[in-house]
Amino acid sequence: MGVEREATRQFEILRGRTVDLLVAEELHRKLCRSLTTGIPLRVKLGLDPTAPDLHLGHTVVIHKLREFQALGHQVIFLIGDFTGMIGDPTGRSETRRPLSVEQIQANAETYKRQIFKILEPDKTVVDYNSRWGRELGSEGIIRLAGQYTVARMLERDDFHKRFTEGRPISIHEFLYPLLQGYDSVALKADVELGGTDQKFNLLVGRELMRDSGMEPQVIMTLPILEGLDGVQKMSKSLGNYIGIDESPDVMFGKAMSIPDSLIVRYMELATSIPSKEIDGFRRALADQAMNPRDAKIHLARTLVAQYHTPPEAEAAAQRFARTFGAGVFPEDAPTVTLPADAIELGPVVWLVRLLTAAGTAPSSSEARRLIQQGAVEVDGEAIRDVNHRVVLNHERRIQVGKRRFFKVLPWQGSPSQNG
Repeated sequence: MGVEREATRQFEILRGRTVDLLVAEELHRKLCRSLTTGIPLRVKLGLDPTAPDLHLGHTVVIHKLREFQALGHQVIFLIGDFTGMIGDPTGRSETRRPLSVEQIQANAETYKRQIFKILEPDKTVVDYNSRWGRELGSEGIIRLAGQYTVARMLERDDFHKRFTEGRPISIHEFLYPLLQGYDSVALKADVELGGTDQKFNLLVGRELMRDSGMEPQVIMTLPILEGLDGVQKMSKSLGNYIGIDESPDVMFGKAMSIPDSLIVRYMELATSIPSKEIDGFRRALADQAMNPRDAKIHLARTLVAQYHTPPEAEAAAQRFARTFGAGVFPEDAPTVTLPADAIELGPVVWLVRLLTAAGTAPSSSEARRLIQQGAVEVDGEAIRDVNHRVVLNHERRIQVGKRRFFKVLPWQGSPSQNG
């Protein structure tokens, strides 16, 4: 197969499902050069370890990395342990709260383990931008800051919106795109990947490389995956995520809860289901020739098989069918141990506190919302009073939504005096 023909074949594979490809001609030229010289392209993806787990939203770009890897190119998974101390301001309406070095290091270790559910370990370079970030020093950072103007920074949608609304923008937030862009200079990246919300940062990398006399990187952006609510982007802080390290049952149940309108989108962005098969699902759902539940079961099985094993996917599907087909509380539901300070005299526990302590609501406000919507049942009874207290004089069975169940055993300790 000739170089031109093989370069075109790879180009067609790689541009699939992308939103921005800047510049397409440059990518084709780089592929031709790589095939001629035998030197693989250096393809970079950077993620800041701001949370302990990766979710399906992260995997959209990681799967694209895997495509480059399968075609023989050099994949660099860059952990932003230096930039993570600033916090990416992308999409934020306020300044991020900085993480400690210990938090960043702990999260980075989970990232390293979880990415290899998708990428091949022996073909992946894992690097950290603290390696050159700390060496920049104050002089290097000042020189870097001199390469961009405040006016250019305010072209970013999120900065512009905060500025016009009179919301604070910290000076250090302007450094983030510059430091991310400098990562590409340090790594001599040929290609950088990111979500569509990262386009500005990726373009900064192109410009800094050009200013350094280097060939600028090609940038490829991938779609942002909506979360389980079908509205906001997938985020652990919003509680609308499917973590790739979650148990088969949790992953399966969460996949079954996505809106019908997102079934095909999840198949396209979060699975390796072939395009022709996805097109078949799209047509069948549009023509109402298939029940959306059946399509979700296929999606859920696929996701569990990808991140666990096919037998575990089948077992999760069977448990889901038994639980939700029969409409009964599952006997193997987990038992939650409450902290002593959650228990009031009686002993009783505030239902809002119970939901947050059990991890079924990320915050008290979210727990209140679930209760007010009638999504919380205690021993089969829907509770709508946000002040409801649960008496722990016998085992209590809690259901949140359609797929989350847990038990609370009778309280044996001494109740807190704080209630």
